Amino acid sequence: MRYSIMLALAAGIPAAGHAQDTDASGPAMSYGQRPAYLVDKLPEGELKDTLGACLGQTPERTEFSIGHRGAPLMFPEHTVESNVAAARQGAGILECDVTFTEDKQLVCRHAQNDLHTTTDILTTDLASTCVTPFQPASGDADATAECRTSEITLDEFRTLTPKMDAADASATTAEAYLGGVAPFRTTLYSDGAQLMTHAESIELFRSLGAKFTPELKAPSVEMPFDGMSQEDYAQMMVDEYTAAGVPPEDVWPQSFNLDDVKYWIDNTDFGAQAVYLDDRYEAEDEDEGLIDPNDPATFKPTMQELADMGVQYIAPPLWMLLTLDEAGEMVPSAYADEAKAAGLNIITWTLERSGPLSGGGGWYYQSVADTIDNDSDYLTVLDALAQDVGVVGVFSDWPATVTFYANCMNL
Repeated sequence: MRYSIMLALAAGIPAAGHAQDTDASGPAMSYGQRPAYLVDKLPEGELKDTLGACLGQTPERTEFSIGHRGAPLMFPEHTVESNVAAARQGAGILECDVTFTEDKQLVCRHAQNDLHTTTDILTTDLASTCVTPFQPASGDADATAECRTSEITLDEFRTLTPKMDAADASATTAEAYLGGVAPFRTTLYSDGAQLMTHAESIELFRSLGAKFTPELKAPSVEMPFDGMSQEDYAQMMVDEYTAAGVPPEDVWPQSFNLDDVKYWIDNTDFGAQAVYLDDRYEAEDEDEGLIDPNDPATFKPTMQELADMGVQYIAPPLWMLLTLDEAGEMVPSAYADEAKAAGLNIITWTLERSGPLSGGGGWYYQSVADTIDNDSDYLTVLDALAQDVGVVGVFSDWPATVTFYANCMNL
């Protein structure tokens, strides 16, 4: 409760003893400077004219804009502060990636084994719990470590200090290893950042006027874990929404594991909006094969088969949804066309995660890299996803950009 009361005051909304009594409108919103900066970089044309005419509009919260771990372009991910920033940027849906501690308590972390890059654990007494202790860089070998939430209790987790997700592979000390923040990110907003449990994220997000998209993260430990099966784990996550009185229509539970999605569909009230995070493009099982976004024969199960299972939402990365036509213009991929034909709602990830786009955008833009040459392409890609593909939501590391576009286009 201390999280929501303190942050409600900081965000300019009423604090209350119960989250359901708070003002659902959330904190005052602002686009900040970045959307205008990106619009200024656009080439002359219809998109620039349309978006430029919206620069003076008043921001409104939109479910099209989804905070990816909050607003981690500048704030430590999965912290109170990162999510308050995302809500202030108009994100209508916020994300807690869910994993568990040694005492089977649910907490917000992008991975069960990321504490060595997202917290100060290596410089605390809890470093002794790491499954791979810090090993300094030596010769051609990079510095390494691996620290898991499953090795510590919730009380121990609460003692950690979050930081920007980064590691310095050339480090020879644990202190130096905690650095390595990408130059397009910042440590300016890290001081005093606070970790959250999953239950605390529910309380906070509701106080901020946002809805919920928790992702059940793949365990790094063998399941069952201390008697907890994968199904128990999936059930525990949605049970925390039921306990908080959150209606299923306000929740989009996610997983890369199709079995988790099918479990929610078949056994809970939260299945109608369960999101299949499709990562079959990098399948390790040779028998399963890799998805070619332009070859429907590789979509196994097919989009229609997914729909027949009860899946209504699918969420691939940006590049899976776009391709280039013979004229070099961005158009929907066969994957996108097949998903729409099967009646699937499409959500995609992750805008504003790649830093400057002058070099082609990297992994997230690989299918359209030949057209990516400056930061205004965040908006051209977003426009193609919204207008041509017809996505219903976009995860972003800086939600203001998506909020601005959605507001301008009345999405």
